Amino acid sequence: MRGLYIGRFQPFHNGHLELLVHVQQTFRPHELLIGIGSAQVSHTPRNPFTAGERFEMVKRTLQAERFEDFWPIPVPDVDRHSIWVSHVVSLLPAFEQVYSNDPLTVHLFQKAGFEVPRLPFFNRGEYEGTEIRRRMVEEEPWEHLVPSAVRVFLQEIKGAERVRLLSGSHEASRVEDEDHAGKHHQRTLRPAPSIDPSDEG
Repeated sequence: MRGLYIGRFQPFHNGHLELLVHVQQTFRPHELLIGIGSAQVSHTPRNPFTAGERFEMVKRTLQAERFEDFWPIPVPDVDRHSIWVSHVVSLLPAFEQVYSNDPLTVHLFQKAGFEVPRLPFFNRGEYEGTEIRRRMVEEEPWEHLVPSAVRVFLQEIKGAERVRLLSGSHEASRVEDEDHAGKHHQRTLRPAPSIDPSDEG
């Protein structure tokens, strides 16, 4: 059985890792697809890291944790809920289970006929991308909230410095605000959220 877990991973944190460990121990997929959602977006306050950087976070962490048979795959957004599942399916190898705590994602995949098992939350409140990025901006401790492989990688690319820079960038914030405003104005065209049971991202 092949399963899918998809999230923005901005950044990949301990909540993501604990959920993946739970999935592996409970459902035992023989292969695990890890969709890197909103793959086309980077260098904004909410989405500071590129798809390639998020791929590296996932790969390094799961290799360090001795995961086997996992496949990180970038998944760009599409602008309509009604075709989002078919869009994801078109980009990935066939899968049977989907892992998510996001209500809309659960609904969309269940409606499309996929099995979406119920999952626990892990230390929600701290294990959230929003909280980790906030801590980076405020120069508060954040390193304990991500796997060690992610901490090392973010230090290599000066990730916290980028998050602080983007938080004060009027241009980056303007682009992100316009994107959100456009999606809010055209409610029928709002993109389905990337599956991410924390932040979301």
